[in-house]
Amino acid sequence: MFARIFGTFALGALIACSAQIGQTGDGSGSDDPSGGGGPAGPPVVDPLLAVESGMRRLSQAELDNTLFDLLGEASAPASRLLNEDEFRPFDNDYTIQQASEALITSLEALAEDVADRLVAEPARRDAVVGCTPSGAADEACFRSFLSDFLPRAFRRPVTSADVDVYMPLLSFASEDNSAVQNDFYTAVKLAVAAVVQDPELLYRVERGTTGSEEGLVELDSYAIASRMSYLLWASMPDDVLFAAAEAGRLDTPDGRRAEAARMLEDPKARDQLHRFHAMWLGYRSIPHGPELVSAFNRETSALIDRVVLDEPGSYLRLFTMDETFVDVALADHYGLPRPDGGEGWVSYAGSGRAGILGHGALLAAFSKFEDTSPTQRGILVRTRLMCETVPRPPPEVDADQPPEGAMDAVCKYERYAEHRDQSSSCAGCHSLVDPIGFGLENFDMAGRYREYDDGLPECTIQGQGEIVGIGEFSGPAELSGLLVDNGYVDACAVRQFLSFAIGREPTEYEEALLAEMVESFRSGNHDFKAFIIDFIASERFGRRGEEGV
Repeated sequence: MFARIFGTFALGALIACSAQIGQTGDGSGSDDPSGGGGPAGPPVVDPLLAVESGMRRLSQAELDNTLFDLLGEASAPASRLLNEDEFRPFDNDYTIQQASEALITSLEALAEDVADRLVAEPARRDAVVGCTPSGAADEACFRSFLSDFLPRAFRRPVTSADVDVYMPLLSFASEDNSAVQNDFYTAVKLAVAAVVQDPELLYRVERGTTGSEEGLVELDSYAIASRMSYLLWASMPDDVLFAAAEAGRLDTPDGRRAEAARMLEDPKARDQLHRFHAMWLGYRSIPHGPELVSAFNRETSALIDRVVLDEPGSYLRLFTMDETFVDVALADHYGLPRPDGGEGWVSYAGSGRAGILGHGALLAAFSKFEDTSPTQRGILVRTRLMCETVPRPPPEVDADQPPEGAMDAVCKYERYAEHRDQSSSCAGCHSLVDPIGFGLENFDMAGRYREYDDGLPECTIQGQGEIVGIGEFSGPAELSGLLVDNGYVDACAVRQFLSFAIGREPTEYEEALLAEMVESFRSGNHDFKAFIIDFIASERFGRRGEEGV
């Protein structure tokens, strides 16, 4: 009975929440970060003071991490039981989140699964409950459990009234009912299942007080703590961050700066940085076997860790680094020198590679039909590294089919001839992306160097590419140089980071904010770690603007 009552409450509350989120996005759904979304119309307050923010439901990864930190639940239930999030390119875009009965049904199943698993593991259960009940109806122990559990679950202080809502579960669970084996831990199970479905756990509810201007909200310390933890860790605050919130230390830039520096030393921050880059640069899911994917991930994660955290300095080294981290198998795969000791950093010298664009993970992204796609690689560069918009094909064009007559040609370059024909309707867009992709054709979709099309020795690859209006290049190293030297990479990285931080694509009204952030990034020697800390320490991080209607 109580599980159904709380489930019905969650359904109504979540659907009510959905009326406040996603109402301003275009709902188009795309893996292209350049597509729509965000608040419509001019902001209520100047974005230089505070960025507009709506209620955000936790992504699958955030919910799984939260349930692990809250309950020790390691089975990734959100990934197992909920539909996959939509990536645009990030998984936390609140403008496209919708609540539905299907979602609520899935969340109910998830909550019951999590609660059942908890009470079935006495060590984990006892750590969460925190006391030993004297009997099935031990109110003192049950209240003590709720008083500790609810503030962590809801990420805020709770009142006696908040606890009282859940107390009837104990009397219900301890009723004398021969048909059901009820006891104290049945009440715990019901409480956990109810809380896991509660909108206050599932959504980031940012409370605060009215600021100095209409539409400006000064966030309370606990809302700031959640902002920090979900940005840096993709999870709830830890006890140290909760203590900082309780003491009011997060209300000041210096307090936030100190906590952010501490949090970036935690392994969870490394995981979050890896996720951010994998979503941004499109390699979160690539079409290779687990061993090769694992080697690619170790290589790319090592570079991100070194550039951002281990040897903080210019972030541009992510694209210009002249060495990479490999094991013997990956070195042989690439044709690079084998590392001493079986794993380590080796030189890129003479390979045409540089930085992350020389990695198999990136070169595998945006492939098509079990081969590289010059068009898709060009789109990757234009949208993810230059932050430009590439128009979609006209409705009458089937982008999954080659142009008529194209398959009569043997070599790939000739098969793309119609894209280059200026009388063709395809030429306008393809002239912006295909030349970029052809400049990477010497590297196959597994990141290996090749001199001709796969299986076709007669089709020699020229490997010459061009960013129209910017310059020509050949291979990842020269492409990286063009992007870095012409100021695309740093500006786009800032835009992508802001999109990730605020949970939506920045709007045209936030261009001044972006310009300020890019200038700050550049004047700080492109130190990404310092940039993140400065962002959290800024006055605007402790505020939000009300969304316009």
